[in-house]
Amino acid sequence: MRKITAGLFISLDGVVEDPQDWHFPYFNDEMGAAVDRQLVAADTLLLGRKTYDSFAGAWPDREAEGGEDADFGKRIGDARKIVVSNQNLQFAWRNSEQLKGDLVAAVTALKNEPGTTDIAMSGSISIVRQLLDAGLLDELHLLVHPIAVRKGMRLFDEGESTMPLRLVSAETFTTGVLYLIYAPAESLTEGTYEEAKAHLPQTENG
Repeated sequence: MRKITAGLFISLDGVVEDPQDWHFPYFNDEMGAAVDRQLVAADTLLLGRKTYDSFAGAWPDREAEGGEDADFGKRIGDARKIVVSNQNLQFAWRNSEQLKGDLVAAVTALKNEPGTTDIAMSGSISIVRQLLDAGLLDELHLLVHPIAVRKGMRLFDEGESTMPLRLVSAETFTTGVLYLIYAPAESLTEGTYEEAKAHLPQTENG
């Protein structure tokens, strides 16, 4: 079964909306390599319509211009791009198609397609939330920026149940950005205060 990974720029207070307004001062070689690592393991991109429109409005031109980011633009252009939308879409960007039918059923079928490469997501918060709830998202790649944006959509919305996660890896960049990879945990760890207080520092008289 193929793995689905979601890469997100996120603020310290959990905001993921409009990262172009606050994350560029923190973008350095370390972050570029992290973004590249997630995408280089994938030959398929799963995107919401807004994210796709943003990509399609920028990367074909950047590829054609032949600048420093042209190679990255070519790789995105060459990737299979699957767009989630309820509207009937027409595509001018190569290798683009629309996801058909129910999201959970269609993504389950996509994961079961032959292949060993990942399926990568970037942004597309509503899709990320739905796939997390359905147990279909395998890894969250969070680039946590040391800034409190204080407005905008958060990654996690209100819900009835908790969502335990397991830390797979962690890196600290020179900018203060944390690169954290999480995977769903099998179960919620249980504990009580009575168990926790045993780990508090004890004084000699304690």
